[in-house]
Amino acid sequence: MFDFGFGELMVVALVALIVIGPERLPKVARTVGHLLGRVQRYVSDVKSDISREMQLEDLKKLQQQVEQQARELEGSFRGQVQSFESDMNKTAAGIKNDLSVDSDKPPTPSGPAAGKAPVSDAQPVAAERIPLDSGPQLELGLDKSVPGSSAEKT
Repeated sequence: MFDFGFGELMVVALVALIVIGPERLPKVARTVGHLLGRVQRYVSDVKSDISREMQLEDLKKLQQQVEQQARELEGSFRGQVQSFESDMNKTAAGIKNDLSVDSDKPPTPSGPAAGKAPVSDAQPVAAERIPLDSGPQLELGLDKSVPGSSAEKT
């Protein structure tokens, strides 16, 4: 802070010894030391307060940036959802339109069910049953009607 050399300090100490006197010099030196310690603590407290304030400002700026990016992300996400919804609505409207046009014509089966007889709405479709002895299976014991299940054993 101050640029004092050893020679200048010796001159100041000699002048203080002459002016103050040898009896009061230790007490004055102790008081000056305490005052310098308080000043140093005060300066370090001010520095730490300034540092905390700067960090707080940096955190506030970072928080604002994160909030802004979150708003931008939310806006882009909402835009994507809206465009997806509009595309889905257009597709649904096209399918409804195609179904309304196709409902005037009789249905033509295609794919694996093309060779089978047409199924009316009144007849339930039976699912293919896989035989129980078609290979190793895991028995959970939940079905009481299956022979050999653990529910019948107890």
